Amino acid sequence: MPNSTHLPLVYHPDYSFPFPEKHRFPMAKFGLLAEYLRDIGLLTRENGVRPGRSKPLWLNQTHCPDYLARFINREQTPQEHRQMNLPWSEGLVKRTLIAPSGTVLAAQLALHHGLACHLAGGTHHAQYDHASGFCILNDLAIAAKVLLHQSGVGRVLIFDCDVHQGDGTAALLKNEPRAFTCSIHCESNFPFVKQQSDLDVPLEDGLDDAPYLTIVMETLHQVLDRVKPDIVLYDAGVDVFRGDPLGRLNISEAGIRERDRQVLSELLRRRIPVATVIGGGYDDDRVALARRHAIVVEEAARLRGIRF
Repeated sequence: MPNSTHLPLVYHPDYSFPFPEKHRFPMAKFGLLAEYLRDIGLLTRENGVRPGRSKPLWLNQTHCPDYLARFINREQTPQEHRQMNLPWSEGLVKRTLIAPSGTVLAAQLALHHGLACHLAGGTHHAQYDHASGFCILNDLAIAAKVLLHQSGVGRVLIFDCDVHQGDGTAALLKNEPRAFTCSIHCESNFPFVKQQSDLDVPLEDGLDDAPYLTIVMETLHQVLDRVKPDIVLYDAGVDVFRGDPLGRLNISEAGIRERDRQVLSELLRRRIPVATVIGGGYDDDRVALARRHAIVVEEAARLRGIRF
């Protein structure tokens, strides 16, 4: 486990695996993100933490066991294949079963260190018994339930700044009063049939930096005062970027950096543990995309006083 001077970064090399290069989902971004963070000295042997495969109990208390078995054993129906919209492979199964454990681990590390970053996660569209929006299992809902049932946590806030509504998270946690779901998203974007989060903040197409940052921070202050969470799971999606092909907002990289800096600063100021996940980002320039996902880690490191 990293000591108190290190920012814990959770990553597994199986997050990226051989995958069709022209597929809309940028599977290579996880490996490229880790490579970039190693190059700038933020991911090292001292602070890198590797998760294991998710415990069946964790998955079964959030998702349908029959759905899980069909996915693992390649027994999905044609409709389930279409909903997944990812080519099935042993590599996909392996990374899918590890990634929720990564978010759980990052959250547990955040409880101990105050701040931790998962170099994956944010698969917030996955539903109880089917995949959606490139999301097979919902790591945020899984982690929230693990924290509430096993870690002595009384209240969890999921603060979702991905450009798409966290519809799966809202549906999976709607009957869990100790988990508060907040989604700040582009209203006209996917999913086109929205679920009801505890707080939804719809944004208009083309919104740019200044009003976006105001909305994010006003919303954060509101939910922190209302919920008083013991931990926050922060989905720092970068598909809000003005050049993202699945975005529809007009946020600059500087705006993303300022968002992450302000969100993390406020949580640390209030001494609320926070675990970050990278969420969505679909730029065809995979290297540029990986560096965009690194912004939340860079800002976390700066706030921890770590030079790079």
